[in-house]
Amino acid sequence: MKRKLERFKIIEERGNVIEPTKPIYKTIKGNWRKEHFRNDRPITVELACGRGEYSVGLGRLFPDRNYIGVDVKGERIWKGSTVAVEENLTNVAFLRTHILMIENFFEPGELDEIWLTFPDPRPTKRDIKRRLTSPRFMEIYKRLLRPGGYVRLKTDNTILYEYTLEETQQRTDIADLKYTSDIYASELRPECFDIKTRYEEAFAAKGETIKYLRFHF
Repeated sequence: MKRKLERFKIIEERGNVIEPTKPIYKTIKGNWRKEHFRNDRPITVELACGRGEYSVGLGRLFPDRNYIGVDVKGERIWKGSTVAVEENLTNVAFLRTHILMIENFFEPGELDEIWLTFPDPRPTKRDIKRRLTSPRFMEIYKRLLRPGGYVRLKTDNTILYEYTLEETQQRTDIADLKYTSDIYASELRPECFDIKTRYEEAFAAKGETIKYLRFHF
């Protein structure tokens, strides 16, 4: 508990973390480029980012783009924000909030891309509505993304992967859908840049194949 409180205090003082204790938390909607990044570059959001491995990894690879990791857990965000500070990745930021609230922080069309990296699969039927690729979340993504902006899912979970594939295939507003049940044996592999989260490494060590799916509206 003491370590967690110490980390909460650290991120309160960090400029790369937007959280409820900061005035910018209430004014950032529609103003990420102007008030935080101070540039007009594309914005990619990683939802349920955990430690932010993808936000940080992409930030390293593409300094000409902006990346925002979103998670409600401050202790997780502490890790990603620490790496970003140590590596001077000024194009990487973190937002501490519940994903259902993200429309409070982004204007329609403000995002260029959304990554879902190993989200909680919510495997039980009673939790289907809480899956990050369920219809209510898909409609949020559709509103927040610019025309042609991609949603990308990377997961080890077969249930979530197959559910998402079925959801996207039955919609009439989906374009350029590509998918694979084994990203490292697929021609789509370059799209993931071989960035691996700790969850991916753990699942792969157990023999799980990593699934990948992407599309735009």
